[in-house]
Amino acid sequence: MTDIRRIGVAARYSDLVILGDTAHFSGYVPETTLGLSVAEQTRDILAQIEQSLAEIGSDKSRLLRATIWLADIASYDEMNAVWDAWVLPGQAPARICVESRLADPDYALEIQVVAAL
Repeated sequence: MTDIRRIGVAARYSDLVILGDTAHFSGYVPETTLGLSVAEQTRDILAQIEQSLAEIGSDKSRLLRATIWLADIASYDEMNAVWDAWVLPGQAPARICVESRLADPDYALEIQVVAAL
């Protein structure tokens, strides 16, 4: 039987759940939104994801899946310009991107990922 490890456990969620060789991360939002464009918020989130992956001995080449929620689908191209520059060629994860109302109206997007260790 494989143990489940939960990291950053809160009342409603864990920041990260590891099962076997797979890490399931909670959603990432920008650390600050004050005056930041969609591109800047996207860069902030992707930097957080990279840092979290490094902390568990993984990296963006090991991403399996990404879910992106955009507050406004009209920002799809702006977000994708940053995403496309960040993701490794030939190693893009399976991905979905949808429009959704987010928990804080200042968030332009939220990204959740699953990665292999």
